[in-house]
Amino acid sequence: MRTYKTEGIIIKRKNFGEADRILTVLTKNQGKIQVKATGVRKIQSRRSSHVELLNHSTLFIYKGRGILPVLTEAETLNSFQEIKDDLTKVGFSYHLCELVDGLCAENQENRQVFFLFRETLEYLSKEEDMVSVIHEFEAELLTLLGFWPKNRVVKNVNTEYIIENILERRLKSKSLFSKFQ
Repeated sequence: MRTYKTEGIIIKRKNFGEADRILTVLTKNQGKIQVKATGVRKIQSRRSSHVELLNHSTLFIYKGRGILPVLTEAETLNSFQEIKDDLTKVGFSYHLCELVDGLCAENQENRQVFFLFRETLEYLSKEEDMVSVIHEFEAELLTLLGFWPKNRVVKNVNTEYIIENILERRLKSKSLFSKFQ
């Protein structure tokens, strides 16, 4: 099947050429994928508002002969506007995106991670105690991906230290994240 429909959350975007973007999307069925969104940087693009960072969208993708699949249509299901209106919540959300992008392998379906990420963003948009939400997300993500045993308690564990050791680099969002604690 060359075209398919999937549900996903935009976790990263990179400008490509004059009017295109390469999107990294955490999807429900395909896992983390990269998609080329042609023409979305043009003013008259109908898809540009649907493929903003943190948007939960329905994506129609064409998998042709090129290296990357191409986005043909998009429709926003939830834009998480409450998060985008609060700078502190934006910082925490970027931290979540960096974790998902760094820890999840490409093209490997993991519905549990998708649902955890979506539920955490929904909770983050309503909740004020963001530090505990982030810590719970980190611990659950490590458990789901097999980096942490299921039965071990993670309340007093420094999850950021574990994540940085797995990634073998410092977290870029940590400087933002530490300012809000």
